[in-house]
Amino acid sequence: MFDATERWILGVVVAVCFLLLIGYAAYFYRLTKTYADYNLAGRSASLFPMILTIVGTAIGGSVLLGAMSQGYVGGLGQIWLPGSFTVTSILLAVFFLRRIREVGEQHDMVSIADFTALRFGDRARIPTIVSILCAYCAITGMQFVAIASILHLVFGLSVTAGILIAWLLLTLKTYLGGLKAVIWSDAVLGTLQTVAVIVLLAVVYLRLGGWGEIERLAAAGGQRDMLQFGGITLQELAVLFLTIGAYQFVRQDLWQRIWAAKSLATIRWAYWIGLTVAFLTGAVVVVLGALAAIGLDLDLADPGLVYYAIIQEVLPLPLVALMIVALLSTVISCADSFFIAGASSIANDIIRPRLKRTDERTLLRYSRLSVVLMSLIALALALYLPNLVQMWILGSAMLVSGLLAPVLAALIWPRLSPRAGLASMWIGLLTALLWQVAGQPLGWHPVFVGLPVSILVLAAGSLIAARAPASARAA
Repeated sequence: MFDATERWILGVVVAVCFLLLIGYAAYFYRLTKTYADYNLAGRSASLFPMILTIVGTAIGGSVLLGAMSQGYVGGLGQIWLPGSFTVTSILLAVFFLRRIREVGEQHDMVSIADFTALRFGDRARIPTIVSILCAYCAITGMQFVAIASILHLVFGLSVTAGILIAWLLLTLKTYLGGLKAVIWSDAVLGTLQTVAVIVLLAVVYLRLGGWGEIERLAAAGGQRDMLQFGGITLQELAVLFLTIGAYQFVRQDLWQRIWAAKSLATIRWAYWIGLTVAFLTGAVVVVLGALAAIGLDLDLADPGLVYYAIIQEVLPLPLVALMIVALLSTVISCADSFFIAGASSIANDIIRPRLKRTDERTLLRYSRLSVVLMSLIALALALYLPNLVQMWILGSAMLVSGLLAPVLAALIWPRLSPRAGLASMWIGLLTALLWQVAGQPLGWHPVFVGLPVSILVLAAGSLIAARAPASARAA
């Protein structure tokens, strides 16, 4: 894809950026003194970095590369990919953000398992941890693979070598700085990725000669449907809203950011501004893919390469280097957020309850150990499982099927039956898992089965508990 000279120049630029990121994390290593500093940025993050860390976690490599390739194949109708998480994120902001913030602040929560344990008892930690780790270990491993794929395409490194480099970089960065470094590095990386895709859209748009010329090219090539925003089926919409969309409600990395902000007002402003920027960035990515298909004559056998093809087609080498750095920034800003979210579950919900000493120094040491444990699990998945995307889909389905209904119900009704909530978590989680193991009968995604079963169990259990005598409920 690039010749030897171009690879050498790009290699120097990328190596310098990697070193700067490690140095950045090392700076925060000295500032991180407490358990809350490491896992929740000291609960004092300010507005600007909060805005950009929300953008950084929403727009990852899967959105930048995946949504652009979807736009290249399916046109502007694929704008519902970012649209799905935007709609559900608006619902979260309107109905649940304040409740999540207040309960977390009142009880010094670090993880979603803290919340489920409060509402349903300590036994609820187990299904919560299982659901979260399945999703976050898989998606962290996916980020290792994503970085490895970039290094392979740009520099010709083997995928295995790329995975090991990505693992070392992200593990060291997250180990040193924790969430505080993640949030502040996202402020830099999030800015870079957002500016980069907007500039790229402007360059492509001008290259094609404006909207009138784009419509003419689409008509001449029989691609008018590429410019239709409704070009997506109801089934595709349902999958998007019940996976990527519903996932937003129970994203541990997002709950941690809600608790990490220095005030409720800060997270409200950050969330609304970040959500707006994230949707616009995602929409720009889809539009870029569609415009490339209509007017750039790329003729790609693999749509997944459309990002690289666009930047090589329309930009000089110095800007190509910047766009490669922006792509890596996008992946890293998303990856370390998922990394620390999964590691926090290991530290807070598996290790901490079993410690005899819980002073700050001990908790901080085990938090960093949890990053190493998380990294090794994700590394094993990245190296030895052939299809991490499928595992991530299963993990997300388990997360939504096991946690969505009982968690949202518990936010609305604090006196929800603990037994009903616990049963809903386990049965929804296991149903999604078994449906996947059975090969997705009828072609139904596991979330189409696990989530309704979880809701039914929760409703039935709550009705039974409400009708039970007071003595039986107390027992």
